[in-house]
Amino acid sequence: MKKIYIAIILITIGISSCKKDFIALNPEDSYTDGVFYKTEQQFRSAVVAAYAPLRDVLINDYFTSEMHSDNTVYQPIPGNRGTAYVERENISDFTNTSTNAYVSATWQHSYTGISRCNIIIERLKTSDLGDAVKANLDGQAKFLRALNYFKLVRLYGGVPLSIAEVKTAEDAFKPRATGVEVYAQIVADAKDAINELSVPTKFPQTGEATKGSATMLLANVYAVQKKWAEAETQLNSLLTMGYDLNANYADTFSPTNKNGKESIFEIQYLGSTITGSTPNALSFHFLPRSKDTRLLTGIAIDNTGTGGWNTPSSDLIADFEANDKRLDAAIGIAEGTYDASSYFVYSAVKSIVNYTPAAGKIGVPYIKKYLHSPLAATTGSSDNFPIYRFSDALLLLAEALNEQGKSALALAPLNRVRKRAGLTDIVSADQTELRTIILHERRVELAFENSRWTDLLRTGKAISVINAFGVKIRQQLPFLSSDAYVIDNHHLLFPIPQNEVGLNPKIIQNPGYF
Repeated sequence: MKKIYIAIILITIGISSCKKDFIALNPEDSYTDGVFYKTEQQFRSAVVAAYAPLRDVLINDYFTSEMHSDNTVYQPIPGNRGTAYVERENISDFTNTSTNAYVSATWQHSYTGISRCNIIIERLKTSDLGDAVKANLDGQAKFLRALNYFKLVRLYGGVPLSIAEVKTAEDAFKPRATGVEVYAQIVADAKDAINELSVPTKFPQTGEATKGSATMLLANVYAVQKKWAEAETQLNSLLTMGYDLNANYADTFSPTNKNGKESIFEIQYLGSTITGSTPNALSFHFLPRSKDTRLLTGIAIDNTGTGGWNTPSSDLIADFEANDKRLDAAIGIAEGTYDASSYFVYSAVKSIVNYTPAAGKIGVPYIKKYLHSPLAATTGSSDNFPIYRFSDALLLLAEALNEQGKSALALAPLNRVRKRAGLTDIVSADQTELRTIILHERRVELAFENSRWTDLLRTGKAISVINAFGVKIRQQLPFLSSDAYVIDNHHLLFPIPQNEVGLNPKIIQNPGYF
């Protein structure tokens, strides 16, 4: 399988005209539950389908990560107070409730992926496939199941733990497992995936999960659990697998370098100019709402219904050091004015470096790192979306070393990332100073890659950082309510979706939500 794309399985109903039973419930040319999971190709199609919900999760991910932090904000649209807009704004403002459809969508899409993985894992046990094929497919499914549960447990806490194919109502309605139990399953799945999957043999990779993907996931889990020695072991293993940094930061996100040497795992997209394409439309979401975005996109795109989200915050922009090459690679400036409908009218595209607005114009920052051709109206580009990159592994290794008191050793992986950004080496081996420096470095290196909120959670900085950010951003953005970005301990978890609580009486809501 050269690339990971959505496999569409057509199930047809045959009608016989030569028998008294006009409708054949199991026609010979149809796939049914009893005959589908037989051949290698059928299992591979099922595995591809298990990757597909990652795209659905990603559509909501930036709301529950970058916008649910100090990295990005939204642009208001006072003329449209529809639920779809308000609920997304509420996630950014930390005022969302258990009925928020976008929080619910993340839960639902994650469990869709888990369910598909469970079926694959169960059916492989009784299949006639060769051992090597079984191991590869089982490893991919277990990596995906672990990745989905890792997302769920960090956002919601303990969640229902389903690791078998659902066949009865009792299978479907489970109580919440503890966070400890969920993490134990994630670790078990990740370890199995490491044992069953192979190291990438060449770059670009196929897009499938590899031993490197599973190793990075397990290291990330250990970091959350403060098992720093175990995280270090996994990350040192990763260093031997052939991954490396691209020479230029911006090159990492170019579609021509997808699945390259810096990629450990990324969500796959195929450009809209290709037959059977699955384009990435997120770049349109991250631009100022306008009736005509051609100055940025090269084609006449109206994103008034989809844009205005994930706008880089002034706080993030100010956090880039002078001469950091990543600033200009990651963020651009759209210059223009707002019309009476609060839509932006572009007049120029400017560099953010030393930017000063032209007379009578407004400069709006936008995410630049995912904006590449070819683009097609309302569909998108072929940009993949990074989940794990090698620079993430290097910075996590630096953190693991520093937290164990090996601060002098932490400088090498940290400075390897900084050197590419054009920055001077860090020389201080003070553990407390390095802890702050590494968190800063992760913020700017991984900006807009949906890591900021979970980094704040892992480091115990979420409450202090968000409340301090709230004081500043409410002064800058007067449309924000007085309770926006005011958080306490209960905000560290999202509410369990109310529809799940209503359907399953065994599920207890998180404290502070109704």
